[in-house]
Amino acid sequence: MKFKHILLTSLIIIIGIGPLLAQTAQTPYNIPPGTEKITLASIFRDSNAQGIFGYLILLTFIIGIVYAIIRYIQLYQKEKVNAPNLYKSLKGYLKNNQIEEAIKITEKLKDTTLGYIFWNGINAYKDIPKDASKEEVSTQVQNAFDEAALQKVYKLDAGLFWFDILAQVCTYLGLLGTIWGLLYAFAAISNPAVLDTQKNLMLSAGIKTAIGTTALGLIAAIPLTLIKGALQGRAQKIINDIDEYSVKLINFITSLAKG
Repeated sequence: MKFKHILLTSLIIIIGIGPLLAQTAQTPYNIPPGTEKITLASIFRDSNAQGIFGYLILLTFIIGIVYAIIRYIQLYQKEKVNAPNLYKSLKGYLKNNQIEEAIKITEKLKDTTLGYIFWNGINAYKDIPKDASKEEVSTQVQNAFDEAALQKVYKLDAGLFWFDILAQVCTYLGLLGTIWGLLYAFAAISNPAVLDTQKNLMLSAGIKTAIGTTALGLIAAIPLTLIKGALQGRAQKIINDIDEYSVKLINFITSLAKG
């Protein structure tokens, strides 16, 4: 993993999680006494004033970040293949009838989706009789490429829907906390046994919980949605490369047929 990728991942974790676990900032000198500065830490604290909604949102967000790191490694590191260069290299070997060399190159990349598809297709081409017609070569190679693609391509964007689910859970937990805080506030107002001064405090606490959980749910949901979009874009780029260069390689192999 490159340093810039490590730095990017660290920044996502620090920005998303760090402030939530930080201590509440002290009241600055440039605002009136008793007025609290609004921070992620204070929002997190308020969201847990009358429940554990803040912790549940944080737990959901952490699960999303961990899964994002896993998928990032899969899509950006394990699938790291320069498709144009690989195609040009294989094209040169196949043109010179160096099929074994082409197989060795793709075999080293079998852990990637594109490498596996090319490896499977070139192996199928090697087993085709020399006197086969262009139609037979095209059909058999095409079938080999399609079979390998069906085995691998769907895994590229599989599971990315979980980011949508986690983002929705964060939002729904925020909404549930909002309702819970409002219920607490209304209960304080309607209770005749509670003193007026206590009612004000309980009303304020309930509203803080309501607003805090709503804000925290959105703060957690937005990054998860953006992460999903970035990973989806990467997966789509890989799929596009597979589609483009698979067709090019199939057409080139077909053009080599003598029949």
